[in-house]
Amino acid sequence: MNTIINTFAGLLIPFLGTSLGAAGVFFLKREIGSRAVQILNGFSAGVMTAASVWSLLIPAIEECENLGMLSFLPAAIGTWLGVIFLSLIEHLPSDLTERGAGDLSEDSSLLSFAVTIHNIPEGMAVGIVYAGVIFGGDEVALAGAFALSIGIAIQNIPEGAIISMPLFARGKSKPRSFAAGVLSGAVEPIAGALAVLAASVILPAMPYFLGFAAGAMIYVVVAEMIPEVHADGKGFYGTISFAFGFTVMMCLDVALG
Repeated sequence: MNTIINTFAGLLIPFLGTSLGAAGVFFLKREIGSRAVQILNGFSAGVMTAASVWSLLIPAIEECENLGMLSFLPAAIGTWLGVIFLSLIEHLPSDLTERGAGDLSEDSSLLSFAVTIHNIPEGMAVGIVYAGVIFGGDEVALAGAFALSIGIAIQNIPEGAIISMPLFARGKSKPRSFAAGVLSGAVEPIAGALAVLAASVILPAMPYFLGFAAGAMIYVVVAEMIPEVHADGKGFYGTISFAFGFTVMMCLDVALG
């Protein structure tokens, strides 16, 4: 019973990190200038780019080391599937988007969608580790699984922020922006629980899931965020904030990975 309770808590911890990051929107002032929008978009793009590499692509390649020189293949296939999928989502026929959520690029739904997709394999990874704890019954493994949950939660703080803050910068209310950030992380405990129940099925496909999430995030960075950074034709502050966000996320991923 204690193991089940610990597993439940461990699956929720990363979600709490995302929620904490999303709550940062409440500390922003009421109106955000164009320069601040550039900085926020640059920082978000940097975080997403670093997360795509160190949180997703590198782990996907490492999981396929048994393929030798072709260890990159599942990650590459997954990446292209993610890029193609996001491209299709963004270019849905106008009549479908009008009946649905509206212009995806205008209200940052595509960004939210990409980060949500990124959170699914992270949740699965945590769930698979806890599945090993449940079926192995190793207290040392439990401590390692808990440390993984804490590490991902810390990584998720800037990820929650990059959902809520740009939404607020584009005119959404603070509660709505916060809710979007929280919802992007809600998939993690769900994906983790499913992974616990079906670890043996999900584990072989994890490199493809990781690559898919990376492709989705890279697409959003290039198609949606970089143009915002250079909206005024200069983009100096956005470029510097991109480098800062990239460095922050890289350090978190390496230190806590």
